[in-house]
Amino acid sequence: MPDDVQAIAQRILDRMVEQGEPGLQIAVWHRGRQVVDAWAGAPGRNIDGRSLFPIFSTGKGVQATLIHRLVERGVLDLDAPIARWWPEFAAHGKQAISLRQVLNHTAGMAMMPEQGTGADVADWDGMCRQLAAMPPFPTPGSARFYHGITYAWLLGEPARRATGRDCARLIREEIAEPLGLDSLFFGLPDSELPRTQAAEKAPPPPPAPPAAPVPPPPAPGSPAAIVPARAIPSWVCPLEDWINTPAVRRSCVPASTGFANARSIARHYAALVGDGVDGVRLVGDSVRDAALRDPPLAGETRGRGLGWTMMGPDDDPGAVFGHGGYGGSTGWADRRHALAVGFTRSRMGGIGSEELISAIRRCLGCA
Repeated sequence: MPDDVQAIAQRILDRMVEQGEPGLQIAVWHRGRQVVDAWAGAPGRNIDGRSLFPIFSTGKGVQATLIHRLVERGVLDLDAPIARWWPEFAAHGKQAISLRQVLNHTAGMAMMPEQGTGADVADWDGMCRQLAAMPPFPTPGSARFYHGITYAWLLGEPARRATGRDCARLIREEIAEPLGLDSLFFGLPDSELPRTQAAEKAPPPPPAPPAAPVPPPPAPGSPAAIVPARAIPSWVCPLEDWINTPAVRRSCVPASTGFANARSIARHYAALVGDGVDGVRLVGDSVRDAALRDPPLAGETRGRGLGWTMMGPDDDPGAVFGHGGYGGSTGWADRRHALAVGFTRSRMGGIGSEELISAIRRCLGCA
């Protein structure tokens, strides 16, 4: 890997640790080869390139890749009703909800059950029964509300029914094994705990100046009042404590409970652009690009993307695509430059990584 870009990344990571970050990793692929593999940790932290970090919603991008692989082979259909594979899901007005609507967060199924525990989250069949019994809100296709955790089961159960393989096995066999990844887990084995970093809460912010007047709350019963409050219910919060719970760590919930290193995230995205990685392309250009032509809803200036968030400029939103996670982990690819990045951290909401990414882009001529 070029010494200059590797050295630049390492220097910035080291400075971030000096400023209080406990542990960080970054990995970058450019035009089919890895050009950055860097990490840093505070004194006494056993952090290296193989360390595993909680990635939260960064896992959504990986699960999206799985779904698009199955679509490409004709196993799944983005526009067919989920109930084609999961008949029980059709109850209470959900008979027409499609995988496309889940991937772009318009399915009206963002809300988690009102009550639960880590053991409930680990019970895949039980969570699917609860979701199948819930009515949608608001009307599917009418509004976009982030499906923070339900995304995992709404995509994973149709895939399981269609293939006969559970979600953890599908990700392992369809993504990890073809790419030789040994550090991507949705359902963390206890054997991997020695190299796993816990999620750490960010330090409290400094006192804020007087705030501007707060707008009135949404009207009771309106979508804006109900959906956000229950998409991540109180029994899941704070997310740092939730993800550090053994039962949750062991559960396969790709939307939220993944553990990985930056190498695995970047290698996954590198296999979606250019010539891929060591001859492996996870999804072809036509399927990938179709997933990045998500039209905006009324009142929006741009769509979101199907599972992969469109992060590119306004004139080409799908040029950059991927998914970030709570606390700051992220993975993405830039198809214009065959560039792929994975970034992990242990402190949630720590120092921003913008300077790091910008410096790497400039060094590689991908600004």
